[in-house]
Amino acid sequence: MAEHETGRTAHSQAASAPTPEAWIKTELARHPQRPYPMDFIAALFTDFSEIHGDRAFGDDAAMTCGMAFFHGEPVLVVGNLKGRTLKERVARKFGSPDPEGYRKALRAMKIAEKFGRPVFTFLDLAGANPGIGAEERGQGEAIARNLLEMSRLRVPTIATITGEGGSGGALALAVADRVLMLENAIYSVISPEGCASIMWKDAGKKQQAAAALKYTAVDVKLLGCVDEVLPEPWGGTQNNPEEAMALVDERLQSHLASLRALPVESLLEQRYTKFRNIAQFYTTA
Repeated sequence: MAEHETGRTAHSQAASAPTPEAWIKTELARHPQRPYPMDFIAALFTDFSEIHGDRAFGDDAAMTCGMAFFHGEPVLVVGNLKGRTLKERVARKFGSPDPEGYRKALRAMKIAEKFGRPVFTFLDLAGANPGIGAEERGQGEAIARNLLEMSRLRVPTIATITGEGGSGGALALAVADRVLMLENAIYSVISPEGCASIMWKDAGKKQQAAAALKYTAVDVKLLGCVDEVLPEPWGGTQNNPEEAMALVDERLQSHLASLRALPVESLLEQRYTKFRNIAQFYTTA
């Protein structure tokens, strides 16, 4: 009888345990009504002219890029596409790009570099597409190539994580002079479900994994992985998209102005130094 009572007590305590803050942020980052990268692009930029295809295999439906104007200045914008309806989500692989998506983005970035246009990227993806076809066409190489080339682009680059920033799929668009992150976004090497499956052989422990991964905006800012955390309206960006986008617009203008003031060589040196020093820490006995 005592054993049964103990079991009921433990179950009751588990049921009433508060939801970890990291998991609350995760659910907000994945909210179905949260604005996607293309929503930010449409709100903050004008005269968007899309660039299609990677000139090697195809035109990835999960990635968009094109020239546009930002407060009168010509720029390049890049973002992944997720889709709202089930049909759109399937067509866009739920926002997970194939290697041709990253190659298309890089092709556009090299065009922007040629004409001296700043590069803005917007990210909300759980990771790159892990399908067999993507691996056969060189997913790892495409991501690695983006990391290399973005690190030495001779134009200002600003990345904004609006929702999920997952694994190398996000990092391939985030080697930038400034990495901004919305307050309720997450930025991680792996999803909490994937982490729980590996560490505890149980995807159901996703909340525990979320807390352990330290991937909320506050955590990654402390590690130096992002340069600024942008506050959101109460309850999340989906509750007041106009207010959130106005704030993002103001911060993008500010960061672009400061980057424009730097000589190219100083820009490259600061970018290199920043990424060399990310997440370094020391402990003593």
